[in-house]
Amino acid sequence: MEKFFNTAGPQKTDINYSIDPLARFNLDEMMSLIFQQRYFVLHAPRQTGKTSCLLALRDYLNERGDYIAVYANVEGGQASRNDVQSVIKSTVDTLAEEMRGILKNDLPLQVAESVQQTGKDAMLATFLRRLSESLPRPLVLFIDEIDALVGDSLVSVLRQLRAGYPNRPAAFPQTIVLCGVRDVRDYRIVLSNQDIVTGGSAFNIKAESLRLGNFSKEEIRELYMQHTRETGQQWDEACFPMVWEATEGQPWLVNALAHEVTWKMTENRDRSITITPEMIYRAQERIIYRRDTHIDILIYKLQEERVKRVIEPILANAEEPDEEKMKADDIQYVTDMGLITRDRGKPIRIANGIYREIIPRELTWNTQQTLIQEPQWYQRADGSIDMVKLLTDFQQFFRQNSDSWIQKFDYAEAGPQLLLQAFLQRIVNGGGYIDREYGLGRRRTDLLIRKPLTDHYGGPVQRVVLELKIKRGSLDAIIEKGLQQTWEYMDTVGSVDEGHLIIFDRTKEKSWDERIWHKSCQYNGRNIMVWGM
Repeated sequence: MEKFFNTAGPQKTDINYSIDPLARFNLDEMMSLIFQQRYFVLHAPRQTGKTSCLLALRDYLNERGDYIAVYANVEGGQASRNDVQSVIKSTVDTLAEEMRGILKNDLPLQVAESVQQTGKDAMLATFLRRLSESLPRPLVLFIDEIDALVGDSLVSVLRQLRAGYPNRPAAFPQTIVLCGVRDVRDYRIVLSNQDIVTGGSAFNIKAESLRLGNFSKEEIRELYMQHTRETGQQWDEACFPMVWEATEGQPWLVNALAHEVTWKMTENRDRSITITPEMIYRAQERIIYRRDTHIDILIYKLQEERVKRVIEPILANAEEPDEEKMKADDIQYVTDMGLITRDRGKPIRIANGIYREIIPRELTWNTQQTLIQEPQWYQRADGSIDMVKLLTDFQQFFRQNSDSWIQKFDYAEAGPQLLLQAFLQRIVNGGGYIDREYGLGRRRTDLLIRKPLTDHYGGPVQRVVLELKIKRGSLDAIIEKGLQQTWEYMDTVGSVDEGHLIIFDRTKEKSWDERIWHKSCQYNGRNIMVWGM
């Protein structure tokens, strides 16, 4: 039985293609922190491989024999929320059971039983003290999903760990690693009396905060080539830059694309078939449309107000963040979720191509379903899209419906761009693709429509560039700049059939007759249609 790409739970190296978890972080740094008896944090977005890394480090330490290393997931305590007694008991029981598995004896269960009558705010610390005193070697403890705990319960756990810290390693764990989506210092914990405690104050013994990164380009190639070595199935070389653009190394996305294209697309189980870029595009579309768990979690998060405060100005191509709305804590929160990233010296942006696709499509999903336009209305005999007819119809639709439709969007600030993208998605969906580029400081949204004209890979493809801008300042100036930007994007894409510059004028004092127009312009030898809306 051949291995497969993993999209659920920790890696199992006997059945999963995998990158060595110990190679995904600085092992020397980890070992140094443990040797120095430090307590620290490992955090990263969901489904990036944190658990796999912790389990691998646990096994590595136990094989070396200097420590007794134990991993425990405390997510089960989430159900009890602010019932501190239940959460602490659940945490102690979970730790005891995991330790019993490592020690291969019932000592942890006996110690857990001995502390059951201890008060809720000392039970965990007492358990760890008594157990550490009974062990032949120092204890190293990995506590996963720590941020699943909330309120009074989370504060109690953190404070009990802090209370026992001075007694390490003889009477408390030598090292404790807390693992979750966010750094403990960023927690704003609301207690039952509505007081707010920060994670930094409740756990001020933290020495370091380490973040688990994404796969590199080289690691993606190595992961995919494991499949080739196992099965003989080849990857077209053009697949690798495409996978990088789509995922930027996000581990779940990297594995999900590969699993989709090598297994769930059943025709490709014939290992003599070479995986092509067109197959990668189809796999991406299927993952997005199916809304797998990873995607569904991100979609749910878009409804949070603090996420909206960060994502909305990115979608709207704001010149710079509104500091009254976009707070540093919110930016860090959305970064920790893995939705956005910031390259050195550049504005924040959506983290990868698949997320750039998901966000506007999800925000306009209901709109797409209620539009009456059908793809065949705009399809020429050769299968290409009649963009002039499509944009002319959209102008009329926008004139009649924009005010009422945009008010329906949760992200109204980005309403004009989202409404056009919903219209385009309705027409393109199923027979083509839309690539999107947008972000803070860009003052524009770049769209590339790719419409294959045959089912054959490598056949003719219609490519259309659309540049979306909100009118700010002089119309002549924005047209001049917009033509340059549209031409540059067309030049970058190459082999483009046509280009369109679309300018949304939100000036309320203007009539629709003044705002709705279009004309043909020449720029650097290319014809570009300019549309006012």
